Amino acid sequence: MSILQIMRNSNTRWNRSFLRCRYRCCMMLAFVAISMASRNNHGFAANALSFQSMHQAEFLSASSATFVTGAVAKFGFVGTASDANNNDSAPYCMKRELHMNFDSNPRSRGFLVRRFTGDSTPYKFPVTPVRLVQDWPEEWPFQPQDFSRSDPSNDQGFYTIPKFVYHIDEPAVASLTQYYRKNIPPNSDILDICSSWVSHYPLEFTSTMNSIAATGMNSLELQFNDQLTNGYEARNLNETPNLDCYDDESFDVVTCVVSIDYLIEPVKVLKEVWRVLRPGGKMIVSQSNRCFPTKAIAMWLSMNDRQHLELINGYFQYAGGFEERNAYDITATLPDNSYRDPMFIVEAVKERTKSKKEE
Repeated sequence: MSILQIMRNSNTRWNRSFLRCRYRCCMMLAFVAISMASRNNHGFAANALSFQSMHQAEFLSASSATFVTGAVAKFGFVGTASDANNNDSAPYCMKRELHMNFDSNPRSRGFLVRRFTGDSTPYKFPVTPVRLVQDWPEEWPFQPQDFSRSDPSNDQGFYTIPKFVYHIDEPAVASLTQYYRKNIPPNSDILDICSSWVSHYPLEFTSTMNSIAATGMNSLELQFNDQLTNGYEARNLNETPNLDCYDDESFDVVTCVVSIDYLIEPVKVLKEVWRVLRPGGKMIVSQSNRCFPTKAIAMWLSMNDRQHLELINGYFQYAGGFEERNAYDITATLPDNSYRDPMFIVEAVKERTKSKKEE
């Protein structure tokens, strides 16, 4: 057989494999679309579509591979240390086969997802302070059009179909994970708002933190988030800008990952964050330069990275009750110094005043 024939046969096999893969993806999307069409109002009922993976587990790393032992009978992961730094013991990423079922239909569709752990990477993670210099006036300076969006429709429709994608690249994910590891103390109660199928916390947080809870748009993605040891609440903060499902002063840390640019009433949300934080607790807002432009507010799209940080600082100023904010550039650096997504942090600490419960 000639080289040309071998290449043709190889291409044929590859094309068939590609077509099968594309068919599965189309079937999965059609499956979701059919389930959406069968629901009224905002699409899915809570139990209309469910996702399961094989086993929730602890990861045990070796220098060349990661092995898994099942901890809970419903979940399963496969870890890999490919491209890993051998000085790190944690896996580079976790792969999971996810199964999708509709109501009582015994048939399911499966697909693979990969979650970066933020560990075992070749990146470096400098933390550079950014000085916030904008003086915000006492009176509210913004106009309604500043919070307008090119797609003003209810966000529930946009987020109904679970996406299971990353909104920032891998180095940005890793830099955020490392920042959390160094700046969230053990035994904290954490709330992740605007959350999804990943919260970017270090792997050990499920055992070193007292509790981790979340709110987010898509209950199906939240169901898949294995770091939420204290459950989740599906909530559209643009429609209901409160956290009334949580008690006053019940969290030590609140996080929000690349999502504050979508909030049309950010100050109301931050006032709720203030309410659920304990005195001395802090909010960590992380931000990059990526977004869904149709859902980001108008003034955000007209600003650069530095102006975004100043704007977030202004939000905290008008929410009130927070100490002076600190901002940081935590963008990861790569061995070849190539460009990747920038990553920034704004931290706001709740004023250490007398607790409402003690008054």
